[in-house]
Amino acid sequence: MSTRSVRAKSDEHGIKGHSLAERLSASIRAGRFAPGQRLVEADLTAELGVGRGLLREAFRKLSAEGLIELVPNRGALVRRFSLCEALELFEIRNELECLAARRAANHIADLCTRESFERAAKPIWSDHVRQGSDDYLAENQRFHAAIMAASGNAQLVSVSERLQLSLILSQIRFALTPDVLAHSVAEHRRIAQAILDGDPVAAGLAMREHLDRATEIVKNRVLCTNGVQNSLQRVMGRSLYGYGRSFFDFQTTRNVASNVRFDHGRIARD
Repeated sequence: MSTRSVRAKSDEHGIKGHSLAERLSASIRAGRFAPGQRLVEADLTAELGVGRGLLREAFRKLSAEGLIELVPNRGALVRRFSLCEALELFEIRNELECLAARRAANHIADLCTRESFERAAKPIWSDHVRQGSDDYLAENQRFHAAIMAASGNAQLVSVSERLQLSLILSQIRFALTPDVLAHSVAEHRRIAQAILDGDPVAAGLAMREHLDRATEIVKNRVLCTNGVQNSLQRVMGRSLYGYGRSFFDFQTTRNVASNVRFDHGRIARD
């Protein structure tokens, strides 16, 4: 085989690996894989029709991006944040998002910027009731990405993407009730309107209010879930998670709690 053929084959392999990583990344961000879930090579190679070598290359890329963790003797796990990590990242993200909202309002007079933002933000004006967290998380990601794009600062966009807010949101997906979603959509509309009005002060304040509330949801949901977790631990006599101070896993809590009944303040396992 010639050097050119080897290089072409290598380039093709790299392109396929990148595409596979992008596909897995989208699935993780959309919440298809739960935080802490192990990505089983045999299942994924069969489902995606790829070899183990290509899949492991994609795993390495996702690990470098902070989406998954490669753990010896366990394999690839979807990253699960501790509460401390989540709140620290929210603090950073809040400042970046407020800056992006202000910059977007300052740049919205540009016709191309305005058209792109209006097109990307269009779903937030729909009056349909957001019933499930999956659709909302996708809408939420597109809306915040649209603000970042409208900010006109490529480095701001790059830094923001590395903070993995979508992963944190996927860990509180079961806290996203219809009332919470309706409140968030109303906040999105206020942010969007301030940007479209070219008011950077109002846009920044609306964004801060929105993200401060999201931070409180994380804090309050942790306290609530930890209370359930502690009660279940007393019943079962063991840790539910085994991750020390790791952030909670709502799917695990729901699955275990489904086998537990609450009766007059006491807990008994069915």
